[in-house]
Amino acid sequence: MKIEQLRSPYDKVGGLVYFGRLVDKIRLHSQSKLPKDYHENLGKGFDERCIHLLNVKYPDVVERVKKGGSDQEILDWCFTRGRKPSEDDMNIWNEFMRKRGWNDEMSERLETRKKEIGAENRDDIQTFFDYIDADEGRK
Repeated sequence: MKIEQLRSPYDKVGGLVYFGRLVDKIRLHSQSKLPKDYHENLGKGFDERCIHLLNVKYPDVVERVKKGGSDQEILDWCFTRGRKPSEDDMNIWNEFMRKRGWNDEMSERLETRKKEIGAENRDDIQTFFDYIDADEGRK
């Protein structure tokens, strides 16, 4: 399902994949524009991993996003409030997240999710980022 103003997890903000999507989900939810299917996992899964990387608390990020500002301003706030990962840490994060579901302990779950959307025969969906893009009509 295509969701306006919800970007791909591959898109980077400040050198980090996924962070922009996290911010988009918070913004859309606060505007009552995020589909209900997404509500249960807000702050969990990849959101939670991103929050842990930055060493901030999800409710604090929600409040900061609601105050407004650019994605970069919000990320800078996270860096100041929590921690700013080194360039190496960002690279490790990006590559880990980008490949999640490919030949790891989440591979079986990815295959299950692909079946749920009728994409079990799609060889172009190798990772969860690919799955998200396919499920949301970007791939």
